[in-house]
Parts: sequence; C-alpha cells; structure tokens
Amino acid sequence: MNNVNKTLYIPLYGKAYVSRRGIILNDKKAEEIWAAEGFALGGKSKSKWLAYYMGMRSAVFDEWLRNQPIDIKDSLVIHIGCGLDSRVERVGIKNLCWYDVDFPDVIRERKRYYSETENYHMIEADVRNIAWIDAIPTDRRAFVVIEGVSMYFRRQELRQLFSILRAHFTETRILIDCYTAFAARASKIRNPINDVGVTEVYGMDDPKILEDGTGFSFAGEHEITPKAMIDSLKGMEKAIFKTVYAGRISKNMYRLYEYRNG
Repeated sequence: MNNVNKTLYIPLYGKAYVSRRGIILNDKKAEEIWAAEGFALGGKSKSKWLAYYMGMRSAVFDEWLRNQPIDIKDSLVIHIGCGLDSRVERVGIKNLCWYDVDFPDVIRERKRYYSETENYHMIEADVRNIAWIDAIPTDRRAFVVIEGVSMYFRRQELRQLFSILRAHFTETRILIDCYTAFAARASKIRNPINDVGVTEVYGMDDPKILEDGTGFSFAGEHEITPKAMIDSLKGMEKAIFKTVYAGRISKNMYRLYEYRNG
C-alpha cells in the first residue's frame, strides 16, 4: 500500500476513538477494524484533537447524505476515497444503490471487512482514470461524497473528475472537503499525513475554481465543526477544541464545499 493510501488509517483511528468514547459518531465498524488492523500510527496522527476533527468531519458528511432528497428508485450514492469507512452502514438508507470507490489495494483490504450485495458495490480504481465510472448506471441522480481526497489531486484532475460525473448522471450533487492554499503550504512542514510519508498536497481558496468547464455550480459552504458536535466535548477539552481547532482557525486551513448540476 503506497503512502497516500496509508493515510486512510488516520481517519479510521479518529472514528474508532470517538466511537469508543461515545461522542460525535457511532461507528462500531471502525472500532472493530482498528482493533484488528493494529496499524502503527504515531506523532500527530494519534492526537485526540485530530480524532475529534475526523469524527466531526465524517458525521457532517453522513448528515448531509441523510438530508438529501434521495429516492431509492432513481438515486445512487458514490463515496470516492472510501478507505475502510463504514458510511454505507452508518447512513443506513435501506435498498439504496451505493458504490464505494478507492485504489485497488485499498479495496482489497476493504473486502476483508465488507461484502458486496445486490445494492452495495466496491470499485477498484484510480478515479483519475475515467473508465471506472462505466461500472455505474447512467440513468440516475448521483449523490457524491469526496472525503479526504481532494488534497491529493491537482486542480485540473478535480475538474476532470467533476466533468466525468456531470456527463454520466442525470443530476449530481457533490460534497467535498478541501485544503486551503495556506494549508497545503503548511503541510510541507507540519501535518499528520507526514507521519505516513505523504508530503505533496494541494489546496484552493476559491470554490468557484471547480465550476470552470465542469458544468457544476458552487452551492454553498458547510461547517466541518458544528457547535452541536463541539458541545459533545466536556470541560477544558471543549474549550481547547473550540478555541484552537474550530471556527476561524479551522477555516484558514480546511473547507467543506457543496456543488450541484442539473
């Protein structure tokens, strides 16, 4: 597994950590996989503050999906960069057609813990290779989550991905998290992903950059660290997280954008 793919263990640890504590996210699958994998994380990667952040980010993506106008007869969900995430189980929309997509070695690892069904499918692919989307029906509305992935893609690669999605489906909604340009520069010096050997990442400050030539419109920004989730923390942990990791400081580093077409 290459260094970029190893970054999947950072959010896995975070989700397992908050789930064990009974806050932010209920993810027994993450607890199970983390206990079984025993992947060696160190340094900032095992920070409890980062774990809280990872748990909140995942919970926000989950809630976004639950709030979409999804009709199981004509809609599907695509999770790009799924890693070992159990979103398909956490969101819990029964009989919905769902596709988890990641690199082949990640999906091979994933298949140790998840099984495909009539409605749930795993696709082995580098999404920069457009052929992967041919495995998915075209006559549907697609709800796409791209979590923890965009920072490894050049801007033109993201535009190409958006264009592929627009051309394939009748309507598409996307929720994607992105580094700011400042965060990408700072990552060369200090970032948990450095602990697994990743040093090259990308960021952007203007969400409308991804509108250019893709057929998508920027539909708004979402809060990655909502007050209700911060309030699940207690005492000094809540005060420190709110001051250091949320609000304006968080937005200087990290953004969560929604796009729509159709």
